[in-house]
Amino acid sequence: MVVADPRLLRALDGPRAYERSSLKVRLLTVSNRQPRWVQEGCAEYAKRLPRAWQFQVVEVRPEPRTTGVDAQRIQRAEAARVLQVTPKNALLVALDERGASWSTEQFAARIEAWQHTGRDLAFVIGGADGLDRELRQAADHRLALSAMVMPHGLVRVVFVEQLYRAATVIDGHPYHK
Repeated sequence: MVVADPRLLRALDGPRAYERSSLKVRLLTVSNRQPRWVQEGCAEYAKRLPRAWQFQVVEVRPEPRTTGVDAQRIQRAEAARVLQVTPKNALLVALDERGASWSTEQFAARIEAWQHTGRDLAFVIGGADGLDRELRQAADHRLALSAMVMPHGLVRVVFVEQLYRAATVIDGHPYHK
């Protein structure tokens, strides 16, 4: 039996790439079509993500805002749509300004640990009225990118960049200093 030297594998595949488990990472977003700058920003960082992550943005149709319909009803309808497109058995992380605040290193450590659970990852960005309370509570984790409320498109770009940054931390790449 031939055992390859890990240093050789790193030289060929990049740091720790040989250790990476296959993982599907989904960003579920309750939103309409985003402006070009959002699409281009997400695409730029998405193309840099590890191929093994099979990253995909899944847009969920927002509930129409009509007179007399309260925010809770809208959130419930959107939560039902989110759950329909959430991969079965996925670890669900709700992006919410009331969630936990993780450093980039903590986020990277969690992703690295999650890679070995055999579960896919689904991160959720809520619609204009936010995420349904029950969906937030049902999530495995709640993550705050900021305590401030941000525009949906900006959250998308920042989050995908943070995924890329976490991947570079995991791989020991100098992007994150």
